Amino acid sequence: MEEWSYQIWKLVAISLIFFMQAGFAMCEAGFTRSKNTGNITMKNLMDFCLGTVTFILIGGPLLCAENAIAGGLFGNAGQVWTDMFGPNASLYNWTDFIFNLVFCATTATIVSGAMAERTNFKAYCIYSMIISAIVYPVEAYWNWGAGNQGWLQQLADSWGLVGTNAQGFIDLSGSCSIHMVGGLTALIGAWLVGPRIGKYTRDENGKVVKINAIQGHNILIGALGVFILWFGWYGFNPAACTSWDGYEGMGQVFMTTTVAAAISTVTVMMITWIRNGKPDVSMTLNGSLAGLVAITAGCARVDLLGSIFIGIIAGIILCVGVEVIDKVFHIDDPVGACSVHFLNGLWGTLACGLFSTNTGLFYGHGFAQLGIQVIGILAVCAWTAAWALLIFGVMKKIKRKDGVTPFLRATPEEEVKGLDISEHGLISAYPDFVPAVESIDYSGTQILSVTGDVPMSEAVDVTHLSKEDTKISEAKTDSDYRKMTKIEIVCKERMLDTLKNNLMKIGITGMTVSHVMGCGIQKGKPEYYRGVEIETTLLPKIQIDIVVANVPVRDVIDTAKKTLYTGHIGDGKIFVYDVENVIKVRTGEEGYKALLDVE
Repeated sequence: MEEWSYQIWKLVAISLIFFMQAGFAMCEAGFTRSKNTGNITMKNLMDFCLGTVTFILIGGPLLCAENAIAGGLFGNAGQVWTDMFGPNASLYNWTDFIFNLVFCATTATIVSGAMAERTNFKAYCIYSMIISAIVYPVEAYWNWGAGNQGWLQQLADSWGLVGTNAQGFIDLSGSCSIHMVGGLTALIGAWLVGPRIGKYTRDENGKVVKINAIQGHNILIGALGVFILWFGWYGFNPAACTSWDGYEGMGQVFMTTTVAAAISTVTVMMITWIRNGKPDVSMTLNGSLAGLVAITAGCARVDLLGSIFIGIIAGIILCVGVEVIDKVFHIDDPVGACSVHFLNGLWGTLACGLFSTNTGLFYGHGFAQLGIQVIGILAVCAWTAAWALLIFGVMKKIKRKDGVTPFLRATPEEEVKGLDISEHGLISAYPDFVPAVESIDYSGTQILSVTGDVPMSEAVDVTHLSKEDTKISEAKTDSDYRKMTKIEIVCKERMLDTLKNNLMKIGITGMTVSHVMGCGIQKGKPEYYRGVEIETTLLPKIQIDIVVANVPVRDVIDTAKKTLYTGHIGDGKIFVYDVENVIKVRTGEEGYKALLDVE
């Protein structure tokens, strides 16, 4: 590839990698509750913007220096400062600098999702600046230092890896240097900040006795974020490729990236389908990201068969990792960042020692490459863990103004209200959206039939709430004494139009319809979200209120029961009340006359 075309491709790849920030923001927001959407948006924006400031001043010079210091631990920052701010700054290689900057921003933003919904925004901004200034640039230099001067790259000769295609530590696009680092930092941060309020139920001794599923508010936004990330990965992985085809060429990288992600996605879908009885949407979306992370290190060094195996194992690791982190270690990770990025970043880095076609164990090249990969993983994990424990540990020790809440965490009041309003003064991320009643008439397109075996008395419960000798105390004529009854029907949203039409056929001319949320303990097969059983709480329902005097109450009840009954628990409930009086505000009429709309 000619130099000019390579530089153009690199700038395109930089743009794709930057666009991944939008993917991270949408994925995290969709997998969490709406009251924190603005906060998550700000975090993903400031990850990049604050990181840019510290990367220019500190991180970039440490990473981009051509002269190594201390045996390849980091670069000579003074040389880069001179090049960047000196009289010849226009001649500096700014393409490579911005290329490293967008990679750095990706590392920082991974942590946001795992610590979402309960982290103090000030603390998060400080962390983001430190990881961009010190943590990422130093360990990235070990792997990607200019001229292969990082100490991990220099292990090839000492481990007997020789030849044109031999190199030391393999991590082409950052399974280790970016994803494992961000994922491990996220794991430690989520552990130290503690779980969200209500995630775990504990007994008097503090032992977790129940794990609660806290569902994300918008799976479509989360899915769109995943699609954007996958699209961005087509710049992320092949960005460093210097040829179109052949070994380490763009074609090969595009192929391995796509295959590993797709295979991992299918694997996760099948595992959740088998385990839970239904394929889990959010977990399957995580499966796509797991495969992308795992293939990132060796995308240019493995073949089709290798990418298939890497994708399969990535999907398995994700499913096991999410449940172990949640159910065994009780670390609250709302978006699965720890399993996606840390565990699969580690797996993808290790897989290079197994599936690299030129140096891997499974291709007959011995254990040398695998040994180098293990050394690199241990070194990078030690460096990252030390800094994460220091940063988040200090923030946890420092207390906020109330003298109780750690600086790292939002106060309980802030968390319950939502970080949008408490941190940013944003009342709602969706101010123009309100719960709406579905207005589709299913009666003409769908014939509802009885498919269950639950008796009608259980599926559609009728409760009579009446008062003896109900009287209208201020009646003026005999017609005012006509008995009035209120019938309240609570049912599924999709039944509204069919029920409305059937009620109008028996003479009901007016009704009030409300969108309500209800909860109740019901028999039946449990549902799961990310492997955790979902309680049937706050389900959307429709409440229809009718007051009748002429139409027989029994006709209304029978019509409603016949319409709503499908033979399943939860078909609906009907409540019957005696009405003491009705007053029409405009005319002052009371009793039966107030129900009439005749002038």
